Amino acid sequence: HYDTIGKWAEHVGLKAVLLTGSLKGDEHRRVLEEISEGRADIIVGTHALIQEKVCFKRLGAVVIDEQHRFGVLQRARLRDKGVCPDVLVMTATPIPRTLAMTVYGDLDLTIIDKMPPSRQAVETMVLPDEERTRLYDIIRQEASAGNRVFIVYPLVEESETSDLKDATGMAAYLRDHVFSDFAVGLVHGRMKGSQRLAIMEDFRSGNIQILVATTVVEVGIDIPSASLMVIEHAERFGLSQIHQLRGRVGRGGLPARCILVAGHGVSGDAARRLSIMERTNNGFDIAEEDLRIRGPGEFLGIRQWGFPDFRIGDVLRDEELLESAREEAFNAVRDARKGSKPLIGDRFLNSWRDRLGGACRA
Repeated sequence: HYDTIGKWAEHVGLKAVLLTGSLKGDEHRRVLEEISEGRADIIVGTHALIQEKVCFKRLGAVVIDEQHRFGVLQRARLRDKGVCPDVLVMTATPIPRTLAMTVYGDLDLTIIDKMPPSRQAVETMVLPDEERTRLYDIIRQEASAGNRVFIVYPLVEESETSDLKDATGMAAYLRDHVFSDFAVGLVHGRMKGSQRLAIMEDFRSGNIQILVATTVVEVGIDIPSASLMVIEHAERFGLSQIHQLRGRVGRGGLPARCILVAGHGVSGDAARRLSIMERTNNGFDIAEEDLRIRGPGEFLGIRQWGFPDFRIGDVLRDEELLESAREEAFNAVRDARKGSKPLIGDRFLNSWRDRLGGACRA
């Protein structure tokens, strides 16, 4: 993002800087000074932007990409670094709380429902672990055609407390016993940034045809020649993770597939998650199913999933009723401000006092 924004900003006479946790020493101090003194017009960064030492001069707008990776309070702290800045949150798959707040809260919604010209819908299929021979044949077919293949695992290394396959062990096994005629690479979050970048460049250029990875490839990866995403132990991943991983393929106009490899004893909720991924590529349909499975979270709290404290109401079934209740709530607030019905506001504050701190900033 910084490379793209930096080039655009330079053309229009603006200065863009990058702030990440990996910046050290003089370079880190220089970037912080440029931000605090207002010499940087556009700041691109990671969670490092939330740190207390980061001070903005007249912060006017905050754009939070992949917003499901930020907690409620993290987003609030970033917004609080300015005086009522405009806030834009973006995600391909809204988390349940966001969807609930969109439908019933204060967020305005813009849906981009058309894919970019070079993108194609990704065909998705669930494959049981018993059909591994078929899976390896599909991978070999794609790699032989000159396309790139991702294979994603939930663990970096083998765990004594889990029988899940791990990326490190499986990369060695696949390299030595299954795809010895192809170059198999490995990338994960414990590697140094420079090492990851070098591996990704080899993957992009074709020096590596099959890349074994963890969810470190979930965002920020653009490999136009990647046509197949394989997600092992897919039942262990959330819907937003699977949707993001699936979005790493089909970016260059090639027909693309995503194979969700399911282990033994898949739970009912996991089966529902895998089923919706097979049926649609639409992020809002996926988010709605996530809402049904996990609940919308606390509308005025910091928990971003789980069913709210309703005894009868259902946020999907009772949409019209909740919309009417929302209108009445706004009317009650207006009346309380005028002083005509102060008791309503007092009772509300007494009931929700412990949660309002997060809501006021979220």
